[in-house]
Formats: sequence, C-alpha cells, structure tokens
Amino acid sequence: MRKTNKTAVIALGGNAISPGGKSNIHEEFANARKSMDLILTFIRNGYRLVISHGNGPQVGNALQRVELARGLVPEMPLGVLVADTQGSIGYMIEQSLQNKLRDAGINKEVVTVITQVLVDKNDPACNNPTKFIGQFFTEAEIQPLIEKNGWKVKYVEGKGWRRVVPSPRPVTVINSRLIRHLIDGGALVIAAGGGGIPVYYDEKGHLEGFDSVIDKDLASAVLASEIGADELFILTGVEQVALQFGTPEEKYLSVMTLSEAKAYEKQGHFPAGSMGPKIRGAVQFLENGGKSVVITSLDRIDDALKGITGTRILPD
Repeated sequence: MRKTNKTAVIALGGNAISPGGKSNIHEEFANARKSMDLILTFIRNGYRLVISHGNGPQVGNALQRVELARGLVPEMPLGVLVADTQGSIGYMIEQSLQNKLRDAGINKEVVTVITQVLVDKNDPACNNPTKFIGQFFTEAEIQPLIEKNGWKVKYVEGKGWRRVVPSPRPVTVINSRLIRHLIDGGALVIAAGGGGIPVYYDEKGHLEGFDSVIDKDLASAVLASEIGADELFILTGVEQVALQFGTPEEKYLSVMTLSEAKAYEKQGHFPAGSMGPKIRGAVQFLENGGKSVVITSLDRIDDALKGITGTRILPD
C-alpha cells in the first residue's frame, strides 16, 4: 500500500476493548494494547485519524453500579455515564496508542475529546424506545421507579421488567470543528465514544442532556462527513458483509456500490440489530461526499487495507 495523506475515521467495535462484554479492567487494557498494534498500520501509511469506539459493556456496568447503589449515593443520568465511559475508554486507547507510538519511534500527539452529539428529541424513534439498559426488575420493584423517574419499560419473558430508551438519529457532532482543528494540527483524535453524549437545544438555545443512546456507527459516519474525512472504516466482528447471512445461500461481498448497498438494505439483508446501522452509516457518509467505506474485522484490517479482504463500499 502506498503512503497516503488521507483522513479516516475508524469506528472500533465493542470487541476491540471488551470481547463478549465480560472483561475486567486488566483485560480491557490488554485488549486496547493489542488493538493499537493494528491501528499503527494506518499511521505508518500516513493516515490522519479519528478513532471512535463502542461502550456498550462499560456503560452497562456503570449503570448497574448506579442501580445497585440507589439510596446510598446520588444517581447519575445515562448521558453522564456515557461521558464517564468516553473518558475511561478514551484513556485506555490514548495511553495504549501513546506507548505504541513511542515504541515505534513515531512522534504524534494523541488526545481524547469528550464528545456531545445533537439529536432531535422529537425524533420518531423517541415514540418507540427499544434499547434495553440496566438490570431486570420484578413488577413490584419497577413500578416505583416508573412513577418516580418516568421510565419506559418492557417485559422480557422469563427475566422480568427492564428499562428501555430511544435511539434517535445523530444530527450533528457538536465538537466536530474542534476535532478537525486537532487533526489539522497533526494530532490523533479519539472521539464520539459510544456514539457520543446525546444532547438537544432547549427553548433558550442551551444544550441539555437527553436520556437515549446513539448508534456508534451512525455517529461515526456523521463525524466523518463533518470533518471532511476521505474514508470510513467500520471494524466489527465479521471479516466481510454477507447477503443471506446465516443461511445456506450466504454470500460474502468484496465490493458494493452505493446503489447496491441501498438496494440490499431495502431487500432486508441487513438487520437493524447487527449490520443495518453499519450499512446506513456507510450510505450516509458516501451520499455526503465520502470516497470509501470499509467494513471488516479488527484483526483483518491489514489485509483489508491491501484489498485482500473486507467489504469496500464505493460511490456509484
């Protein structure tokens, strides 16, 4: 691969830090260090980088601590927990990358930006919250919490009642101009962790937190467009995108055009709970002027950069 001067956003999946969602802090640091070995491939090839990441297991653990400590310490809203995990995961990635750069003799600054992402509190998704968060409760336990906090809840057969929150579409990244400034200054930036902290503008034009979750891949696509990135890399648990996934007719794709991606999505090949948001993010990025999206697994990124594997989605 030739040396480039392209700007890319790399959206790390949850497996980069916490495979299976059960890792302790020592294992998470070890996973972060291993992941940064692969990120060095981009840096050695001249990429200007923004790294985003998931936070599902970590924010789930943080929320459980809040729920278990109810009545003992003040409760924390979901948005603050997203900010907390942006900081803690960002710290792990930042330090791991700093150490890898030092060992490689590369002089680059690394910085984590606690990132707010604007959503529309009247987004249709807010009328049908679907994202489960927190622990399970009995009906007797959940009712006072509904009355006190206005929670929306759903029943899961055999497990009990659980809180649900909406997942509105990300509109814009509040910090995108700063992030672009940092990239232009030569920094490697970690941003939009966990999809960003959901915020909205109130009647005074002030930013306020909003109890919801933002899809990390959709937020990464918005950020990539707003900083003028050339490429978006979505790193997940599979090496390539497939049609008819999990069936005897399964077919893996090396390349898709924008039109093909939209057609396949319309045909129902990419479920909402797995590949769907990744494809929607890819489509949005390309429609806004992006040049390329690559979807692959973290451990195959070197081969994906060489064109050996991965799924590349290109403009028509």
